[in-house]
Amino acid sequence: MNLFTPLSWNDAGFILTGILNTVYISVVAIIVGSLLGLLVGFVRAESNKAVNVLLGAFLDILRLVPLIIQLILFSTFIGAMGYPLDPFEAGAIILSLYTMAFMSEVFRSGFESVSPAMINAARSLGMNYLQAVRHVRIPIGMRAVFPSWLGVALSVIKDSALVSVIGYMELLRTAEQLISRTQQPLMILIGVGVFYFVISYPLSRYGKYVERKMEI
Repeated sequence: MNLFTPLSWNDAGFILTGILNTVYISVVAIIVGSLLGLLVGFVRAESNKAVNVLLGAFLDILRLVPLIIQLILFSTFIGAMGYPLDPFEAGAIILSLYTMAFMSEVFRSGFESVSPAMINAARSLGMNYLQAVRHVRIPIGMRAVFPSWLGVALSVIKDSALVSVIGYMELLRTAEQLISRTQQPLMILIGVGVFYFVISYPLSRYGKYVERKMEI
């Protein structure tokens, strides 16, 4: 009796579910991580050395500890504490924090790229502190860091595959199950690679286009 079955059109829905789950958790992590990174980056750009050291130590932990270890430890710890989360919730929390750690440095460099002279000029025109931040510091700083932001976002899309280790049914975990059933790893993994390429390449090219436009 044959224990394995070939790929069929009936698997399309299963694969589509994995693709949509990958896109879903990536978008959530990028949006939440970017918003948190914007806030933390601004705090670091405006804070004194003591606050920077404390925040920097926390961010270093998130950046330097491998994401797969963070996912496993968090999922295990939160379950042991009696508050188990489903794989999407646990994965989205850790992936968002991981994204925040990198985005915060991107945004911090953007804020610090705006010279004090520009802020002083805005204040001399009658703007208060918050207005100067809103109309000068954020627009100019964020324009400068867009290519770096896009690079981090692309990495998050690829890193989302690691959430499969805690049971989230994203594309890679879907592919692993299909490989176990069909024993056709080459075809399936090529398909997974093509998907990530199709998503990442246009975004990468767009980032380079924006970077060239900014240099003009």
